[in-house]
Amino acid sequence: MRISEKPSKNRSNFYIIKDYTKNNKRSTKVIDKIGNSTTIDELAKKEGIDRNTWLDNYLKRFIEEHSDKKEEIIIKKYLGKQIPKNTKSLFDIGHFFLGDIYYDLKLNEICDSIEEKYKFKFHLNDILSHLIYGRIIYPSSKLKTHKLSERFIQFPNIELHNMYRGLTYLNSEMDYIQEKLFENSLKSLNRNSRVIYFDCTNYYFEINDEDDLKKYGINKQHQPKPQVGMGLFMDGDGIPLAMNIYPGNESETKQFLPTENKIVDKFKLKDSRLVVCTDAALCTDEIKNYNIKDGRGFVITQSLKKLKDEYQIEVFNENNWRIQGNLKGLYNIKDLEDDEALYKKYYDTLFYKIIPTETASVKQDLIVTFSFKYKEYYSKLRNNQIQRASTKINTNEKYEKIKLNHNQNDYRRFIKETAASEGNQKIEKYQYCIDENLIKEEQKYDGYYALTTNLNDDIETILKVSKGRWEIEESFRIMKHDFLARPVELSREDRIKAHFLTCYIALLIYRILEKKLNYKYTTSEILDTLKDMKLLELKGDGYIPTYERTDLTDDLHEVFNFRTDYDIMDYKFIEKIFTKIKHQT
Repeated sequence: MRISEKPSKNRSNFYIIKDYTKNNKRSTKVIDKIGNSTTIDELAKKEGIDRNTWLDNYLKRFIEEHSDKKEEIIIKKYLGKQIPKNTKSLFDIGHFFLGDIYYDLKLNEICDSIEEKYKFKFHLNDILSHLIYGRIIYPSSKLKTHKLSERFIQFPNIELHNMYRGLTYLNSEMDYIQEKLFENSLKSLNRNSRVIYFDCTNYYFEINDEDDLKKYGINKQHQPKPQVGMGLFMDGDGIPLAMNIYPGNESETKQFLPTENKIVDKFKLKDSRLVVCTDAALCTDEIKNYNIKDGRGFVITQSLKKLKDEYQIEVFNENNWRIQGNLKGLYNIKDLEDDEALYKKYYDTLFYKIIPTETASVKQDLIVTFSFKYKEYYSKLRNNQIQRASTKINTNEKYEKIKLNHNQNDYRRFIKETAASEGNQKIEKYQYCIDENLIKEEQKYDGYYALTTNLNDDIETILKVSKGRWEIEESFRIMKHDFLARPVELSREDRIKAHFLTCYIALLIYRILEKKLNYKYTTSEILDTLKDMKLLELKGDGYIPTYERTDLTDDLHEVFNFRTDYDIMDYKFIEKIFTKIKHQT
């Protein structure tokens, strides 16, 4: 604080002012009005000192009286006074916690090395960090993200055309970025790279024309649109490991081995006795043979419908079922089901049997599990679908053609078409019935689940590995529904791939955040809290929090070792948080 003099026509007025810095711009605020020169001269004369000495003494006393950090600050507001035009006063701070992880992964250094390589003049770190924060806190298009990022405190001046240019460079260094991210994450996380999960999904585009990347293919959302595919690897704790983007008409089996081989090589996992866990779409001898080399292993979901007859006979044999932890006991599930008391007792029990099997080139164990609970669940689910199919048939009073769908999750798969015609006349009426044969076939598999493996571990360990596959499905759900990875409002292939790279990095940072919070909170709880955390600026004084303090906000502050929940925080306090987040000394 210092003394400021404002001369007027007949005399000067003196004030105590405070300097403060916001966004690297210096400004001042009047803290106290001391008085005019005539009054001050009279007071100084009584004390036998000159004006400047009196002012210096006044300032010293004022600073001493207001040096307590817990001092009461009085904010003056006036009824009827308009707020300044084009001045923002409410700012998001949820990205503070994301930024701590961002800089812990040294993404700023990764961006700096890319800048140095290509010699462009804009700051890639500013672009990438705000694309990621925006993807998590308010997912939207690049144009809207550019605008919404102005809500951040210390928002850098990013030109929109440089944001798009930055995507091109990010795509060019996609492999390097992922490799460095894994390397840097090892320094702050205890990563479980012993087990890795892989799965694929696709993202369709609201267009009709294909190009080299966007292709028509089998779409998991059943959208007849050009699409791209994403392959995602995760470690044993559900933390993303690597990803790739490929043309939408290519199968995931074609993508798996080249990407896995790259990961094993670049991430130095050759000697880690890796165990790969995937779904039934990747249950091929080629993939299994690759993953039995160098002490590696596989746990891959097996479709019971595709098993050889000899193995199906053993699977559906009612005898020789075991329970985890009981190696001696053998159970007949038909006898248990027929006995009401035993059925109730074992309703929640997971039974299993291990069947040695052999393909053309791989020796493996087929592990089959069975549960009365899951059998009942799938039976109820199918009965509801059959009811919907029956309603569809019964309300088709005009015998119009029904659009059928044979997808395994669509109720219309149970509708069987029998066209009614008279002689050689054109079909004018369509008749439908419920496909009883299909119902009977599906009932056969209720409650059963199978996987293949070459591991010699105990059954509990193998089933635990397989159970972890839900994490990768959850990751896809987060990217699609919470981060709004689509629609993709980009047309160039390099920028589309870079867009999904930023979604992947956002997912990585979010998953690390979940882990730091010990998985105590749901995705919606975490994201809603980050979105709600805002500070209101009181010009010249600092910021006050406008969000609700909860157990989650307390945990965030505890984990990241800074707080934003004080009654008021001055500009220097917020600057110190920025410095800490960026890991600067």
